[in-house]
Amino acid sequence: MQVETVEAEEYLHHGWTRRVVGYVAILMMVNVMVDSVLASPTFVLPQLGEAFHTNQFAWIGSSAMLAGAMWAPLLGKSADINGKRKILVITLLVAGAGGLVCLIAPNVAVFVLGRLLQGTAVAATFLTVALIRDICAPKFAMVVTGFVTSGSAVFGIITPFILEPALHAFGWRIVFVISAVFACLAALLVRLVIPESRKTAPGTVDVKGAIVLGLGLAGVLVYISLGQVFGWLSPISLVVLVAGAVALAYWYRVLSRKPQPVVDVRGISAALGLGLLVVIMGTGAYQSMLQLFSILVEVSPGEGLGYGIAAPAALGLMFGIPSLGIMLGGVAAGTISARVGPVWSLAAGVLFGLLATFVMLVAGAGSLPLAVLSSFMLSVTAGSMVTSGFNLASVLAPPERQGTVSSLVMVMVAVGSVTMNFIGSAVLGATRITHNGESVNSSLGVHGYIAVAGVVFALATIPTFFLVRRMRGHVTVSAPVSHI
Repeated sequence: MQVETVEAEEYLHHGWTRRVVGYVAILMMVNVMVDSVLASPTFVLPQLGEAFHTNQFAWIGSSAMLAGAMWAPLLGKSADINGKRKILVITLLVAGAGGLVCLIAPNVAVFVLGRLLQGTAVAATFLTVALIRDICAPKFAMVVTGFVTSGSAVFGIITPFILEPALHAFGWRIVFVISAVFACLAALLVRLVIPESRKTAPGTVDVKGAIVLGLGLAGVLVYISLGQVFGWLSPISLVVLVAGAVALAYWYRVLSRKPQPVVDVRGISAALGLGLLVVIMGTGAYQSMLQLFSILVEVSPGEGLGYGIAAPAALGLMFGIPSLGIMLGGVAAGTISARVGPVWSLAAGVLFGLLATFVMLVAGAGSLPLAVLSSFMLSVTAGSMVTSGFNLASVLAPPERQGTVSSLVMVMVAVGSVTMNFIGSAVLGATRITHNGESVNSSLGVHGYIAVAGVVFALATIPTFFLVRRMRGHVTVSAPVSHI
C-alpha cells in the first residue's frame, strides 16, 4: 500500500521516550477513573437499593453513560476552541464533585444528580485521545491511542479484589470516595504534566445548541434505556421521548444551520459517516453480549433450561480474563492502524466479533470454556473497535477539530450500547417461560439474543466493505476530511 506522509511539526513525538511514557501513564489513569465511574457502582447495587429504599437500579447503571452522551458535544467543541487540557481538567473536577454528591446524597434523586455530574467523566476518554493527537506524530499517535484507550482494562482484573475488602470495611460509600479521589488526583497530574493544546479552532461555543442537542440525545436514550422499566406508554416515558425528539428536530432544523454549530452534521464526510455507523453497530453488539453474560453466570447448567454456565470461577473467568483481551485488541489495533490504516483494524474487529457470536450461538450458552473463549474474543473486538474508531476519526478530521470528532465516537458508543441492550432485553422479555413455578428466560430467548448480536455484526460488514473501498490507500493523510 502506498502511504503518503507529511512532515510533522518539531514538537510532536515520533517514538517512545520517558516523557511520552509519563503522558501515557497519566492519561491511562484518567481512563481508569472513567472505568471506576461506570463500573464500580454495579458492585454495590444491593446496598444502594437498601440505602435509598428503591429497586430502580436502571437509573444507577444508565445515568452516567447517558449523561456522558449528553455532555460530549459541548465538551468536544469547547476543547477544540479553549484547549483540550483545560477542558479535561474541568471535566475531571466536575466528575469528582459528582462523586462527592453521590457520597452524601440523602435520597435517590440527589444520588442520580451526582451520577449525572459523574457522567462528564465519560468525556474524559475522548479528550485523552484528542490530547494524544497534539502530543504525538500521526502514525505514532495511533499506537499510543491503543494503549491509552484499552490499557486501563487491565485494572478491571484487580478491581474486584481491591473493592471487596474495602466494601466490607467501609460500606458502599467507599466506591464514591475512591472515584472522587481518583478524579481530583488525575486532574492535578493532567494540569501539571500534560502540555496544553498548541492547535485550537477559532470561534465561539454555541452553548444553546450544545445544550439542546445534549438534552435531545439524553431524552431519546433515556426512553430507549428505561422505557421497559417505567412503561413504554407511561406519561413520564412519553413526555421524555417527545421532549427529546422535539429537541433533536429543533437542533437539526434550526440550530445546526448557524455559522458555527456545535457539530456540523452536514460537513461529515461519507467515510466518517460509515465509520461511525460501524462503531454504533459493533460496540452495541458487544455491550449487549456483556449484559447476557451477566445473566448466564447466574444459571446452572443442571437446571435444564438449555443454557447456563454458573460455576465457582465463572464470574472471574467471564469478566476478569477478557480485560486482557480489551488491552490486546486495543494495542494490536493501534499497531495495525499505524501500518496499514485504521479501517483495516476496524474491519478485523467486526469479523472477529462475528466469529465470537457464532461460537457462542453454537454451544457457548451452555459451556463455560466456550463462553470464556467467546467473551475473550468479544473483548478483543471491543478493544479493537474503540481504538480503531478513534484512530479513523483522527484521520478524517483536521487537527483543530479533534475534540469534536472524537466526541462523536463517544456518542456513537453510548447510542449503540443503549439501543442494543434494549433490543436484547426485549427479545428475552418476549420469550420468557415458566419453570418450576417461576418466570425465567427461555433457551429460545437466550439463543435468539445471541443471534441478534450476530446479525448486527454481520450487517456491520456492509458499511465496513464500503468504508474499506473508500479509504483504500489512506493511512494518516490525504483522507476525505470531514469539515465538522
